[in-house]
Amino acid sequence: MTALALALSACPFGAHAHANDQQVVIEGQRQNYRSLSATGATKTDTDLKDLPQSVRVITGDLLDDAGVTTLAGALDLASGISRQSNLGGLWDSYAMRGFTGDPNFGSDYMVNGFSSSRGYNGVRDGANTDSVEVLKGPASALYGRGEPGGTVNIVTKKPRFAPSYAASVGIDRFGARRSTVDLTGPVSANVAYRLNAAYEQGDTFRDHIDIERMLMAPSFVWLIGEATTISYEIEATRQRAPFDRGVVAVNGVLGLIPNSRFLGEPDDGKVTIKSVGQQLFVRHELNAAWSLQGGVSYRDSSLRGFSSQANDIAPDGRTLRRQRRLNDWAGVDRSGRIEAVGTVATGAVTHHVLLGADAYAFDDDRIQLRRNPGAGAQHAVDIYAPVYGSIAAPLTLSASTRERQRSRALYLQDQLDLAPRWKALLGIRRDSYDQSVENRRLARTSQQSLGATSPRAGLVYQPSATLSLYASAAKGFRPNSGISLDNEAFPAESSRAYEVGAKVDSLDGKISTTLALYRITKDNVLTYDPRNTDFSVPAGAVESKGVELDVAGDILRHVRMSLAYAFTDAVVTQGDNAILTGSRFPNVPKHSANLLVTPRFTLGDGGGVVMLGGGVSYVGERRGDVAASNSFMLPSYTTAMLVASYAPNRRLQFALNVDNLFDRRYYASSYSAMWVTPGAGRNVRLNARYRF
Repeated sequence: MTALALALSACPFGAHAHANDQQVVIEGQRQNYRSLSATGATKTDTDLKDLPQSVRVITGDLLDDAGVTTLAGALDLASGISRQSNLGGLWDSYAMRGFTGDPNFGSDYMVNGFSSSRGYNGVRDGANTDSVEVLKGPASALYGRGEPGGTVNIVTKKPRFAPSYAASVGIDRFGARRSTVDLTGPVSANVAYRLNAAYEQGDTFRDHIDIERMLMAPSFVWLIGEATTISYEIEATRQRAPFDRGVVAVNGVLGLIPNSRFLGEPDDGKVTIKSVGQQLFVRHELNAAWSLQGGVSYRDSSLRGFSSQANDIAPDGRTLRRQRRLNDWAGVDRSGRIEAVGTVATGAVTHHVLLGADAYAFDDDRIQLRRNPGAGAQHAVDIYAPVYGSIAAPLTLSASTRERQRSRALYLQDQLDLAPRWKALLGIRRDSYDQSVENRRLARTSQQSLGATSPRAGLVYQPSATLSLYASAAKGFRPNSGISLDNEAFPAESSRAYEVGAKVDSLDGKISTTLALYRITKDNVLTYDPRNTDFSVPAGAVESKGVELDVAGDILRHVRMSLAYAFTDAVVTQGDNAILTGSRFPNVPKHSANLLVTPRFTLGDGGGVVMLGGGVSYVGERRGDVAASNSFMLPSYTTAMLVASYAPNRRLQFALNVDNLFDRRYYASSYSAMWVTPGAGRNVRLNARYRF
């Protein structure tokens, strides 16, 4: 904990805050529980069965059962989400329904309803996560820029007035050690706090790769009278790890070298990522029907470090020529919003209205120094018998850019109760967006101003209390960051999405099932430029259509299950000479599925609780990159996991997790044949948690 405290005081760390549905006790005034009526990603208190879209909530209990400690691990439990190239292990990257987002940053996600992906945040730690909301389909009518495949919102752990204190320690097969604390309780009659912290350090299954991650997340809630709630959160992280592009596919063939082999340069050291976020959120109840809510978010982040990355393989088939880089990036993101939420009746129709305005300002500075290999074997390594320690020629400036984004928007949403069995949703948003990208190396600036209107409409029919049938349509947009190889700013992405589905609550609401069918088209999607992978290029027009099934809940007494399946047909419908028309999206399988079952039972007369379960995950064959000249493919794979825990009493719990139980060799994602991310071999993790 001392290291965490020093890290917090030494870095310009920031925070997140947003109230989650919960009840708190005003102990000093001896009052009963009071709902904070806060909202998640939907921004309203509407039941999920009344929404015309597929929504999957991955609860904290399920995350605990699966032993999940990262955002990537949580999203593996949902349908239609596939892992993407993660910038050498430095950030989270995923595709939802085939759509990845801006390749200049990690994939989009929100924390408590505020964007948390603009900038450099590292791999998201799960120690401060209460639940993960996965909203499928476009959310541009509420949030503006975003992916039509869906939105991920992380709900953080909230302060409670009932004191609770917990700590845990763990270790895995590769020697990584992890410790966490979770402390909450009252500061006064009207103020409560929570502190979540985590520290993880140790080796991985990759040679020469050890990681260090720290998280410090204090938060506070202040109840001002009966009508007003203020919450404030800080989330500070630091990550240090070598830049690791993975392994290579020699002439498109994988498996010629071990998945553990590191092809970078150990002497490059570690890349350091620092991220600091703060959020302040206020909610005021005007009366029984209307309330005002709003907040501000500030995030300061940076990424800096050296790396040696695969460039190409020499004609001998074994000499890997490497480029060396220094990346020095920094971003500052500020955003705010204010909303009125209320209910009004017009005859037999009841309107649940959300009216809001938001804005954000994002500044991004990037400096890159690079040295590409010459005609000889300079800074090369033998992939079959690596000898490290070569020294590259001095680096030269390859890129120096400063990007400024400014956005303003107004939005309105109306959820209508039309009749006892019929509900509708109408929404519209108008965004104004300004972007400038200064290329300081060439002394040139590209500017553009954009405007976009994002409508949304949906209808829900409920023939019974347990069944909802829905249909929806929406338009979306997303400004693209960065500049092309030709020093031009990119046009914004535009999308259209259509979806129909069914939601079923069974066993008295203990099991929730959602089946969705969708079709999405999108223009101006960015992918890497095959001519120079340091730059992006619009892929033209793309389309994704598919079927998704999510089932979660208690299938029997004390038996919890999570099941997800997706068929995703995502292809380029209009390519160019570099990107092949008809090509599938890279890293997106046509078929994927996962299952986790966790039964519990009491052991003997002592009252101890045992959980013994397991799961299986399948990922189909995927295309490895987008180049028209390359047929590189990632093979399908199936992995199994074992999860177990024993709690002899309410305070103490021991947990055992075995990932990749049968030690299958697989590849999680790729950027190109030179940069392929291998999957981890069998890993055994032990953890002990004690509640004070």
